Amino acid sequence: MKFLDTTKIKIKAGDGGRGCVSFRREKYVPRGGPDGGNGGSGGNIVIVGNRSKYTLLDLNYKTNYSAERGEHGRGKDQHGRKGRDLEITVPLGTIVKDYETGKVLGDITEDGQRIVAAKGGKGGRGNMAFVNSTRRAPRIFEDGEKGEERILLLELKLIADVGVIGLPNAGKSTFIASVSAAKPKIADYPFTTITPNLGVVKNITGGSFVLADMPGLIEGAHENAGLGVRFLKHIERTRILLHFVDASEEDSMIERYKIIRDEILRYSKKLSEKEEIIAATKVDSKNEDNLEEFEKFVNNDLDKQLYKISSVAREGIDELLKTLWVRLEKEDSRNDK
Repeated sequence: MKFLDTTKIKIKAGDGGRGCVSFRREKYVPRGGPDGGNGGSGGNIVIVGNRSKYTLLDLNYKTNYSAERGEHGRGKDQHGRKGRDLEITVPLGTIVKDYETGKVLGDITEDGQRIVAAKGGKGGRGNMAFVNSTRRAPRIFEDGEKGEERILLLELKLIADVGVIGLPNAGKSTFIASVSAAKPKIADYPFTTITPNLGVVKNITGGSFVLADMPGLIEGAHENAGLGVRFLKHIERTRILLHFVDASEEDSMIERYKIIRDEILRYSKKLSEKEEIIAATKVDSKNEDNLEEFEKFVNNDLDKQLYKISSVAREGIDELLKTLWVRLEKEDSRNDK
């Protein structure tokens, strides 16, 4: 499935129906009065969160959406039917903005959450509504109001429990493929992954958490180099950062780790304060001296534990997943208090 994290659509809520001018014509009613009904209100455009969607791709193919207009009023005191609302489903994590003003209309974070993005026009009144003590036979009616019309900018920031970060070719895609049913593209060259991949990790008790394999980051990403902020914005909503550093490379693992941390800090101080778990990847073909130096740095300078894994050889994977489960459960318990 192709991933799309931003799109623009034009929406038009339904116009209100017109009021009716009508008079009763009854055989035994000598003074038949006005009986024109009101028009129905137009339908709204509603944005709805859907947890089974992960991309805005559908909205890229159809970009114009219109809700149903309200029915016109009729005689015999019959009011027009309200126009049906038009629902547009989006993935969780979608921010809904007015494209022209930049105003945020809502933030879809829950399944079934609804945001009225454009309101339907109010139906016009029929002549029956204008009757009073001095005006017994009005020939007045109202046109329905126009429905709201606007251009929406939809931006998706993925919601995931664990965001897997690291330089290109750090082993993120291989890891997510080995622990979930996700099938990301994997190859031995930089920028294999150019869009985020989601994978669901399950345990024997039926629990699960969502991993987001983020596109590789490069130096200068906070200034939009490479994939830039398209990468960085997706890790803002993750609960834990899982930082991968390739142990098979010759150049300093410490320096490569610091590149990522520096870009995150420059982008957002709040993001840099998220809990981070550090893992050395590809340890089945590790550079021994490089890995030893990096482990000392993680243990002593950062006061953290370094996890050593090989997704291909399944080495250290179970221990790392167990740690992720424990950390997520601790965070859940803190949030429940």
